[in-house]
Amino acid sequence: MAFLNFGSRADTTASSPDLDPGALAFIENWSIEVMPRTAAKIESFRALLPAETRVYIAHIAGTPFEDMLATARRLTEEGFPVMPHFPARIIPDVATLGTWVRRYREEAGVTQALLLGGGLARPEGTLESAVQLLETGLFDRYGFQRLHVAGHPEGNRDIDADGSTAQVDASLMWKQDFSSRTDAEMAIVTQFAFDAVAVTAWAERIADLGVRLPIHVGIAGPAKLQTLIQFALSCGVGPSLKVLQKRAMDVTRLLTPYEPTEVVSGLAHYKVRNPDSLISQVHVFPLGGIRTAADWMNRQAPAEPRAATA
Repeated sequence: MAFLNFGSRADTTASSPDLDPGALAFIENWSIEVMPRTAAKIESFRALLPAETRVYIAHIAGTPFEDMLATARRLTEEGFPVMPHFPARIIPDVATLGTWVRRYREEAGVTQALLLGGGLARPEGTLESAVQLLETGLFDRYGFQRLHVAGHPEGNRDIDADGSTAQVDASLMWKQDFSSRTDAEMAIVTQFAFDAVAVTAWAERIADLGVRLPIHVGIAGPAKLQTLIQFALSCGVGPSLKVLQKRAMDVTRLLTPYEPTEVVSGLAHYKVRNPDSLISQVHVFPLGGIRTAADWMNRQAPAEPRAATA
């Protein structure tokens, strides 16, 4: 599918937003995720994203570190705060981790990181969890200013095979405690979800446990329904999958691309009713393409550029 060439953010805001006005403030600050190979297809991120948009770089198993570093350097040079993934299970050892942290910091100006276990069934080396990455102290040593960790609104059977939330809850509580011992600001970023109610219920539950870290809720950008179902099945998205299955049964909507209007509106209105909620912003997974996702977000968000915050 060919993408239109969106020249600037001002160009994309000319059309009317899909969200109602009450939801707009909630998505004023949003972030997006890219991979080295998808980022390479974008001629200019400055022409596509609002200034200061935080850009995560997913580190998929098999991606050379040099490609990750080059992408981070390019995005930093274009003026964006960059947050590369550090998936513990693909990092051979602490020495390699130290090299990656140092090189990101010194060669690409990176001061932010997403720490996670990673999707491999077996670790490639001695590291297997975000907790181990944090325990090394390397991110503080190299002056990282922001550290994000993964959240699982619908559970994670790779961690809790019995379907409970015992281990993911314990891990979040450890990270909450760690946040008081690091100089970096911390937040939780979730897997993409399609059901706002599942996310808000989880946010309330972990707040009751004592978690105080802000939550950046993952949403899928516009994409074909078949694409989203494939991603949802591969990523273990459970209750939210029912939203897609229901849509698939509606012949009138089957052939139209999915857009995250309903889930974002649900989250936004919940935030208006519950201003003290941990939910603070959205993080976009551009499953239908970076340009398509950025165009949709730019259509919704206020026209003034903003700085990446919590």
